[in-house]
Amino acid sequence: MKPLLLVQNDPVETFGVAVRSIEAAGAQVRVLDATDPAAPRPVLDDLSGVIMFGGTMNVDEIDEHPFLKENRDLTRETIARGVPYLGICLGAQMLARALDAHVRRAELKEVGFEPLRPLPAAGGDPLLSVWSDGDMVFQWHQDTMELPKGAEALATGDRIPVQAYRVGELAWATQFHFEIDASELEIWLDDASQFMDLKEVWGKSSSEIRTEAAAHMAGHEAKGSAMFARFAEIAAGHAG
Repeated sequence: MKPLLLVQNDPVETFGVAVRSIEAAGAQVRVLDATDPAAPRPVLDDLSGVIMFGGTMNVDEIDEHPFLKENRDLTRETIARGVPYLGICLGAQMLARALDAHVRRAELKEVGFEPLRPLPAAGGDPLLSVWSDGDMVFQWHQDTMELPKGAEALATGDRIPVQAYRVGELAWATQFHFEIDASELEIWLDDASQFMDLKEVWGKSSSEIRTEAAAHMAGHEAKGSAMFARFAEIAAGHAG
């Protein structure tokens, strides 16, 4: 089977549960450090699918981060060629932007664990059906997006409406970070705390987020792992 491409858009990205979940499902991974100008550009013919991970930048900050333009082109080509795609946070916004939907600042910032509200379409969806109403998912974003033309909404939230959607039969996007695990959360919290007062900037302190994680992370990791395993199986079927 051709490998799945994991696109890294931030130096502190460790992919959480992704790699071990995908490999446990029998697939291989290839990592693209998109921030490295010397990294060879991916060839879709060599891949079974693309997973676009998050980042701290806005999807339209192309002048400051030229690799975002390359990622947008990759996303657009992935969709056009019917290669399975999965976008997480920035990756979800990348999918929207590649399909000419608007990405903007949200009315409020979200960080920590928030309840997910799957919509009826999620019940039969190959990926999002792992989630139930009220499941707590991890958020860390200040941007949101409009649904691309023809997209089907799969989940909403109590505060930010667009939480998951699907384009066609092989492209998914989630605003929430279903990939994160306990060790990656610690890296993110330690990194962010060097530059800001989290409580002042985001409304929750590191200790408050850790308290939420103690209650919800185990279930979150299990369902996130199931999402990646399911995506790997879909990609294998497509490649086959």
